[in-house]
Amino acid sequence: DPDKKTEVVLLACGSFNPITNMHLRLFELAKDYFHETGKYKVIKGIISPVGDAYKKKGLISANHRVTMAKLATKNSDWVEVDDWESSQSEWLETLKVLRYHHQKLLSPDPTNSLQNAIPLTKPGRKRKQEPNRHDPIKKKNQSPDIKSVPQLKLLCGSDMLESFGIPNLWKLEDITEIVKNHGLVCISRAGNSVQKFIYESDILWRHKNNIHLVEEWITNDISSTKIRRALRRGQSIRYLVPDVVQAYIEKNNLYSPESEDRNAGVVLAPLQKHASDSKN
Repeated sequence: DPDKKTEVVLLACGSFNPITNMHLRLFELAKDYFHETGKYKVIKGIISPVGDAYKKKGLISANHRVTMAKLATKNSDWVEVDDWESSQSEWLETLKVLRYHHQKLLSPDPTNSLQNAIPLTKPGRKRKQEPNRHDPIKKKNQSPDIKSVPQLKLLCGSDMLESFGIPNLWKLEDITEIVKNHGLVCISRAGNSVQKFIYESDILWRHKNNIHLVEEWITNDISSTKIRRALRRGQSIRYLVPDVVQAYIEKNNLYSPESEDRNAGVVLAPLQKHASDSKN
């Protein structure tokens, strides 16, 4: 069926320290973009906060970051939070997180009671099909099944795309697999610089059809770094983060000069790992 839209799941990885209105906007912008092409249907957004083992300066505990993200998406009917990555004891490459979620889309969780019910209904379904077993229509019906696994795409801001250029932060083969097998959706307000960055990278250029650039015309320049700075200085962050997130931060007194010094002087997990890999 040429009118059948390709289903898309958007995955955003990052610190979410804390989650802001900008993070949430990225999902809305990407969804609008995909729907406006007429070829895609966005069925789900997943927020996957990084684990504490990432060792980023000022990174507060994953437990708090996940809770804030859950509060922030409570009213969304399509964006959800997944804490699998954040609950791992060691830092995981983004590619591994993509692979995990891809696998999950291929074979939904067997512990889910709905899933367990499916085998029971199978014999009944088969009987229904028997009268038209030699019917050629069945063949046509099989191809949508193959296509029905949603495409999982990594949702990012232009800063993440440009971080591909930082030595030792990403493995080249990881970048290749991400853009080749999954795809990127990059929200940028400086489309030109991102296009230039893609043009200057052979890997990205080769797979540029898998990189969706979304222009952000209503710019939203809120960053978690700026939010934390305001909080350290006792300034208001209202209207920059959802009210529930602001309330949670205040109640738990989350960001302070002390929290910002966490992991100070510690080398970021990927840099540690990839530097030692290249020594071997």
